[in-house]
Amino acid sequence: MKTSTSRVAGWLAALCCLALLAGCATGPRITTDSDPRADFSTYRTWAFYSPLAVEKDGYETQDSEIMKNAVRAEMERRGYRYTDADPDLWVNINAYMERRTDVSSVPTVDYAYYYSYRHRGYFAVPYWNERTSVYRYTEGTMNIDLVDARQKRLVWEGIAVGRVSNVKNEQRVQRINTTIAEIFANYPHQAGTRAPAM
Repeated sequence: MKTSTSRVAGWLAALCCLALLAGCATGPRITTDSDPRADFSTYRTWAFYSPLAVEKDGYETQDSEIMKNAVRAEMERRGYRYTDADPDLWVNINAYMERRTDVSSVPTVDYAYYYSYRHRGYFAVPYWNERTSVYRYTEGTMNIDLVDARQKRLVWEGIAVGRVSNVKNEQRVQRINTTIAEIFANYPHQAGTRAPAM
């Protein structure tokens, strides 16, 4: 009987640890949307849209180069061939940051002490307060759009939203690559195939 109780306790402890780790995950929130009318089996080639939204100033930056390399790797992994001459798909990348503020209030109980002349002693009287916390952070959003080049229509979009922190250059490269890989993990198609890839 002790063995089964200790097993249950072990499983509960493991589940609590997993729940705690899941709650601490700081990865971006990924959402995708697909045009149900699009026939993805007709798409075999692609090129970057010109000008890319992430290069709105007209020149390539270090971050835009990292993003383009990551997107190129993901598209090639799915069998798409890059070509500037009459591609089936245009790929556009956009990224921006925004300052955000979180405000949270937590009810707390405080006590006031009053002296009672009748009872000749002090009494604690509880009353409710709210403790307010303000937290400022930077939120980053990255969009990857796949556009049918002939019809000039958006056929698939992947969006990642998450908190941005100051990191070293190597960590930034890894974070961009990981985010783009997570976005494309929700893209279910392979080049020239009718059925979604499993």
